[in-house]
Amino acid sequence: MKYRQLGKTGMQVSELGFGASSLGGVFHAFDEHRGIDAVFAAVDAGINIIDVSPYYGHYKAETVLGKALKDIPRDKFYLSTKVGRYGKDGVNTWDYSAKRAKESVYESLERLHIDYIDIINVHDIEFQGRMEGGLQKVVDETLPALHDLKREGVVKHVGITDLQLENLKWVIEHVEEGTVESVMNFCHYCLCDDKLVDFLDFFEQHGVGVLSASPFSMGLLTERGVPDWHPAPKPLVEVCKKAAAYCKEKNYPIEKLAMQFSCSNPRIASTVFSTTRPEAIQRNLEYLSEPMDEQLVQDVRNIIGNQQRVSWANT
Repeated sequence: MKYRQLGKTGMQVSELGFGASSLGGVFHAFDEHRGIDAVFAAVDAGINIIDVSPYYGHYKAETVLGKALKDIPRDKFYLSTKVGRYGKDGVNTWDYSAKRAKESVYESLERLHIDYIDIINVHDIEFQGRMEGGLQKVVDETLPALHDLKREGVVKHVGITDLQLENLKWVIEHVEEGTVESVMNFCHYCLCDDKLVDFLDFFEQHGVGVLSASPFSMGLLTERGVPDWHPAPKPLVEVCKKAAAYCKEKNYPIEKLAMQFSCSNPRIASTVFSTTRPEAIQRNLEYLSEPMDEQLVQDVRNIIGNQQRVSWANT
């Protein structure tokens, strides 16, 4: 396992991170016992950063993850969770107020059976950008509340997450240096979209560590293909299907190439992927132990063609 420095946090994180969204049943139903075993398998393999959110499964992911974490030594992992996005009874909710952010942190601690959080993130800030107060509320209210908790030792580091890279940049430009210690972005460093590279210089200049998520672009870069709810435009879905079929002809699963590509940039501290299957942990680590087929990367990107960097709105 390779480990990389996360900005100025002092954290050395594994190049592959464990995303616990699947433990909330976000993508499909799962066996809870196998999901917990997947967490154990990840930590046993040297994966030391685990990412979750109250939003995933409307608190279910944190609850299931907590069942695993209570049996894992605290020095074996870094825990990243979030504030701002929630839900109940199948209804999504958003609240980026200082009061709710602080309450949420303490609720997460209880669900996760831990006494501090390594990285607390403001989750998908673009949703606050659509509401009264806009992103300025993240600057003026949410982030200061989280730094209050940092001074109290309840959290160690503070970050922000979003699909839209421009929003991450805007917030960093409007806060004091060091306020944002890490960012997490998803679906923008993968075979069909590498837009994140355009922002790495900016993040590094501000001492911000970079985490990426969804190396398979939420199913686009898999042989199985996308779920019905995937927001990608149809032309992008179709070329990714062609790319997956081409890789299969070459006896090189597109999942393997996608994982290798997403973890190949040393300027990205860790790439987070989610699973509830222990065997998927081992398989992806085996992919990373092998050299990447650079020509196949180029072939796939040629197939994707003018759909490269075509994105979608966060929902």
